[in-house]
Amino acid sequence: MSSTEQEVSLQIEGMTCAACASRIEKGLKKMPGVVEANVNFALEKSNVRFNPAATNIEELQKKVEALGYHVRTEKAELDITGMTCAACATRIEKGLNKLPGVTKATVNLALETAAVEYNPSEVGTIEMVQRVEKLGYGATVKGDKTVDIAQQRQQELDAQTGKFLFSLILSVPLLWAMVSHFSFTSFIPLPDMLINPWVQLALATPVQFIVGKQFYIGAYKALRNKSANMDVLVALGTSAAYFYSLYLTILSIGSAAHMVELYYETSAVLITLILLGKLFEARAKGRSSEAIKKLMGLQAKTATVLRKEQEIEIPFEQVQVGDIVYVKSGEKVPVDGVITEGRSALDESMLTGESVPVDKAVGDAVIGATVNKNGFLKIKATKVGRDTALAQIIKVVEEAQGSKAPIQRLADQISGIFVPIVVGIAILTFFAWYVWVSPGEFAVALEKLIAVLVIACPCALGLATPTSIMAGSGRAAEFGILFKGGEHLEMTHQLDTVILDKTGTVTNGTPELTDVIIAESFHEAEVLSLVGSAEKQSEHPLAQAIVEGIGKRNIAYKPVAAFEAIPGYGVQATVEGRTVMIGTRKLLRNNHITIEHAENKMEQLERQGKTAMLVAIDDQYAGIIAVADTVKQTSKEAVARLREMGLDVIMITGDNKQTAQAIAQQVGIEKVIAEVLPEGKAAEVKKLQEQGKKVAMVGDGINDAPALALADIGMAIGTGTDVAMEAADITLMRGDLNSIADAIFMSKRTIRNIKQNLFWAFAYNALGIPIAALGFLAPWIAGAAMAFSSVSVVLNALRLQRVKL
Repeated sequence: MSSTEQEVSLQIEGMTCAACASRIEKGLKKMPGVVEANVNFALEKSNVRFNPAATNIEELQKKVEALGYHVRTEKAELDITGMTCAACATRIEKGLNKLPGVTKATVNLALETAAVEYNPSEVGTIEMVQRVEKLGYGATVKGDKTVDIAQQRQQELDAQTGKFLFSLILSVPLLWAMVSHFSFTSFIPLPDMLINPWVQLALATPVQFIVGKQFYIGAYKALRNKSANMDVLVALGTSAAYFYSLYLTILSIGSAAHMVELYYETSAVLITLILLGKLFEARAKGRSSEAIKKLMGLQAKTATVLRKEQEIEIPFEQVQVGDIVYVKSGEKVPVDGVITEGRSALDESMLTGESVPVDKAVGDAVIGATVNKNGFLKIKATKVGRDTALAQIIKVVEEAQGSKAPIQRLADQISGIFVPIVVGIAILTFFAWYVWVSPGEFAVALEKLIAVLVIACPCALGLATPTSIMAGSGRAAEFGILFKGGEHLEMTHQLDTVILDKTGTVTNGTPELTDVIIAESFHEAEVLSLVGSAEKQSEHPLAQAIVEGIGKRNIAYKPVAAFEAIPGYGVQATVEGRTVMIGTRKLLRNNHITIEHAENKMEQLERQGKTAMLVAIDDQYAGIIAVADTVKQTSKEAVARLREMGLDVIMITGDNKQTAQAIAQQVGIEKVIAEVLPEGKAAEVKKLQEQGKKVAMVGDGINDAPALALADIGMAIGTGTDVAMEAADITLMRGDLNSIADAIFMSKRTIRNIKQNLFWAFAYNALGIPIAALGFLAPWIAGAAMAFSSVSVVLNALRLQRVKL
């Protein structure tokens, strides 16, 4: 995204099918300044990228409203202190209105309040309070008058349930009257009252115009904007049945008191069944965002902070950068930060997948939502709110669920022209029956027209892809695999080549002391004590690895009188009056120390990919110590899995060939590209792509970022740098190479699920329309089948939430 561009996520209400989503998307794309717009029917969300110099969020919302839909926003009220005149109110109002995501802010000087309408995915009350305070005033949130999306959706669901029950109560007598006319149901008693056309009219009218009002409104808005959607089909079909029955009812005045040719039950039962289908669909769609709910559930709800020398408990959203947060044993860490006091073990399984708690001490970083297993900690908050690691994970998952996979484009194109074609087919069906099949039988022809209109609603087509993307990416997130978008989820299953960076990807990325070989005339503990004391003075990563390794053996260090680091050679120090040298062959030879008898062992260690260093004490050879970046325990198994899946696995590194080959051999990689400069990694990716390969690059460092960006799919190890994760398409939070195979597996399962959904959605319409046109479907059966098709697609997508890796 260009630095001059802005991205916003809008929550949209009123969509009833894929045609709605397609229309909103087209309308937004036509606006000046809009670079890209994606509308997700299943999530009821639109992601829009635009140039703020040409348009703004308010204009985008107005466009959605003009198209006949509504952008869902939330409202917050703030108590303001420090205002003295109208100029103060105006200043605060302008400041709040400039916040990204705020659509409207009004400040009342008399009441000392601010009413803010905002998009919760872009801004929160914390940012509003901070903006007011930055302007020199005080602000606090007045109660909590915001209605969160989950609550709002539940309210809508409750309202729809009420409408359905009301519709059902009125429709059952009509259905009873219809069913009783069949010979096989002659045993069912039928009150004479239910055959009366005026009674049927009284029962059907509230269903048609009170319950069915939403379909008329939706159809009007669609037609006003020169398009058509599911509401148009439902409104046309049910209105045809209702008004034809009304016409016959009026004709009955003064003639027969009872009639059986009425179609009131058709319209009423259709509306009832469609509402039932929508209820099932909404409940199932709600389950598809379970991953987000689970992630949000990981957050701590409150935090104990030190304010004005007092411990106070506040909502975790109110923690500010720099606050000292107290975390007791068993509590969740509320924000990202650094330990300033205390020592404990933290359960980081929510982030890394590692079930073993990690020891933490002063100076160590901690992540919000991890659990303090034992000990008391004081933590200085470094990242709060939307900047925390968990918030970033939630954001990635939300964006992935709201994005559109390329495979969905076909469904969008078809749904955009689907409704007009169906209306045309329905009209042709009516005339075919009225003119040729059953000449002059208006009621029969009308019934076929209604059946065609109802069976063809394109809901299943619009839900086929987004529900699978939501469920698949959500389930992957539970396993620590974060897809940044639907397009990456789709592309991953096409991979045939995986390039693995060595350091920090195949290996742990931090050197460890692996070998200690002591000369016969020396004692191991004594040598290691002298070596550790000398290396403790060095800041070199290899020196730190040696000191850490010696420290684990509980060997005491000694005071150092003199220390010198000799670049390219090693170190020299005086420890308790003894001269200690640690370094290369050249360092010892330059000091006339014989090392020929150690050469074979040195070469052997180097062939294993280890960095071997010679030790001399008081100008005598004392031994060899070796340090190596050790291979991750799971790397060998992961490489084997990738090869079993038919993928070519290549390791790439800036290290020398000997070290690279040694590591590759340990994990079962046959092809190695060694001694590659950072920019050379991207060139190697391009070479493979030119050969027609679909390449995944897996890395963790800043030097991997160009290759990650260039690859068909870039995978960043979540334990690596932020730059790598920003450049990548997938983040593997657990730092385990098995996650690569898991990501490919989830991609394959999700794409298979999408294809199943699309097949059944297309097949359903391809079979349903001709069957209805030929007269084999009663309208109410068509309505039930239409409702079932949408629900079945969503339920099939939800199977992805039970996938085990």
